[in-house]
Amino acid sequence: MSFPTYPNYRESGVEWLGRVPSNWTTAKLKRIASFSGGGTPSRDQASFWNGAIPWVSPKDMKSEVITTSEEMITDEALAASATSLVPPGAVLLVVRSGILRHTVPVAINEVEVSLNQDMKALRFNSSYCDPRFFFRWVQGLNDELILAWSKPGATVESIEHQYLAETVMALPSLPEQRTIVAFLDRETAKIDALVEEQRRLIKLLKEKRQAVISRAVTQGLDPTVPMKDSGVEWLGDVPAHWNVTSVGRLCEQLSYGFTNPMPTSADGPFMLTANDIGDGEVRFETARRTTLEAFDTLLTEKSRPQPGDILLTKDGTLGRIAVFDGTLSCINQSVAFLRPKVDLVSSDYLAAALADGVYQDRMIYEAGGTTIKHIYISRLAKMPIAIPPLDEMKQLEKFCLIHRAAAQQLSIAADAAVTLLNERRAALISAAVTGKIDVRATGTPQAEAA
Repeated sequence: MSFPTYPNYRESGVEWLGRVPSNWTTAKLKRIASFSGGGTPSRDQASFWNGAIPWVSPKDMKSEVITTSEEMITDEALAASATSLVPPGAVLLVVRSGILRHTVPVAINEVEVSLNQDMKALRFNSSYCDPRFFFRWVQGLNDELILAWSKPGATVESIEHQYLAETVMALPSLPEQRTIVAFLDRETAKIDALVEEQRRLIKLLKEKRQAVISRAVTQGLDPTVPMKDSGVEWLGDVPAHWNVTSVGRLCEQLSYGFTNPMPTSADGPFMLTANDIGDGEVRFETARRTTLEAFDTLLTEKSRPQPGDILLTKDGTLGRIAVFDGTLSCINQSVAFLRPKVDLVSSDYLAAALADGVYQDRMIYEAGGTTIKHIYISRLAKMPIAIPPLDEMKQLEKFCLIHRAAAQQLSIAADAAVTLLNERRAALISAAVTGKIDVRATGTPQAEAA
């Protein structure tokens, strides 16, 4: 769908804003909005918490509309701390968080809320700006505003209030603002629905892949073979000629990496953490490096995986698995390695079996820890597993590889579609709120009259 442009434009006077429609006015935020911040009530006062007042922090800014929060405070906390009540209809901004490296989280509160110190609320003069227009304006100019609102050379990701207050906006009339908002609400809802469809497809593809591979590595490929009771309730029946053993018995070594601090380097061996282990891949491009001297002198063999070892994330996002290719690397304590006995099981087969289905579910089920879950090596070593003969194992390896590759290709296509849709969404919002396109003809009479 293409849209017309405005008849005439003029320079806004702001380099990153560029040209704007001639009939739009410009104003600094401090002239059309008031600002309020927040604070954290004392954690030592139990009477301050678990009340009825939403206390919004950056972790709550995951949707465009705020109706509640993870933590709630009491009237007593409100009276005894730096936070205050924000009436419905304000625009909430995250002003201090690591996420500000790439995104400015923004939302509108539909209920009365309070804020923590990493948040700011903007309330607009209703004669000049509809808060929903500013909300879309921040979304549309995200990249530009990150630069405009950040202090040059600052090491802490934050929005400087001075820069925020001095920001120049280009504003159409209020009826036109509401027409633009209504247009964007409709169009973004359509795009969001398409994105959700793609995300559901990705989830279904993963579930199907897991089901197919799980059946293959527990029951084989021949549905006519005799079966036997595995003796393990959650594993069920397995082919009668398969051996039921434990993961530990299939491995020469099963351990996890270093816990001591390591120096960093620009070009030394890679230091792999759980964040660097993907679904079937090692992401060397994200990994930090250490010095060769530290690698040789500070680390034991258990921190140095060998080619063919299976790397498994034991902390954080649990159970991601990849076969290590031998690139000079070490692993930290969030990553375990399994070194298969090659006369009993191949690395590719054991990795495929543990990465999907019933074995993956069991690893996660047995994970320990309270707040943060961990896969304990001792429990993993004892986990039962059904193993086919080596010749049949080769067939199953090929089967798993084909199905994982096919599912991965479809998932990549779906991920690409999500990326394109989100890019279109951002571009459409930006074009509408800066007047690069004229959407006035899309407004309904009701919207124009509002």
